[in-house]
Amino acid sequence: MTERLEIAKNWLPRYTGMPLKKFGDYILLTNFSFYVTKFAERFDCKIHGINRPMQAATNSEGLTIVNFGIGSANAATIMDLLSACRPKGLLFLGKCGGLKHATEIGHFILPIAAIRGEGTSNDYFPPEVPALPSFKLHKFVSEKIMEHGYDYRSGVVYTTNRRVWEHDQQFLTRLKRMTCIAIDMETATIFIVGHHNQISRGALLLVSDVPLEQDGIKTEESDERVTEQWAEIHLQLGIESMTEIGDKGEQTKHFIY
Repeated sequence: MTERLEIAKNWLPRYTGMPLKKFGDYILLTNFSFYVTKFAERFDCKIHGINRPMQAATNSEGLTIVNFGIGSANAATIMDLLSACRPKGLLFLGKCGGLKHATEIGHFILPIAAIRGEGTSNDYFPPEVPALPSFKLHKFVSEKIMEHGYDYRSGVVYTTNRRVWEHDQQFLTRLKRMTCIAIDMETATIFIVGHHNQISRGALLLVSDVPLEQDGIKTEESDERVTEQWAEIHLQLGIESMTEIGDKGEQTKHFIY
């Protein structure tokens, strides 16, 4: 195998355990097996890849969900491999740390951009290229959020490849100076590699901790409370958005420069 597309077509089923023909036109990406399990229970569909690096399921309406794992490297991998099935739209359902006083646990964030602090995206475009979502996709998701009576925040997310940074005062000071609304490990990579692969993409993030506040760093117990209270709503918004966008949303098209 020497062609990039040929590799992706071979590796996407290898990583997920799901045949190419089973992937739908619209994709939900997540870091959490819980989301895949809830999706499969709701639509009575099979979860593929239980013993693989990634798990995936597709419902009868052609919506696919993939748990790709954690971090920018995994985000780049799944975005590259999804070029094998050429999805029409993709939404990342992830969690993030809120960095503003107005950003509280349980809030939703639709990023207008992401700062590329993870390094992985530099393999795709020069650092000057901004990591952006597809505007029309985000516009439709915002409408679905408001239809359900929920509020959301928008702003710039900082994406880092570091997992343990909460103790680093120099890094925390730098975060404050950048005035970002939130921090995560995948959004910038998904936006940049989606741009590279001509995939319309977006991210709906759930604030799961507020690491700049006293006692605001995520623990297992606090994360469980967030999951119990907000995860099903998060998933529901993603399902409705990516199910209906093909019929009700504005056409999204990736322009080649």
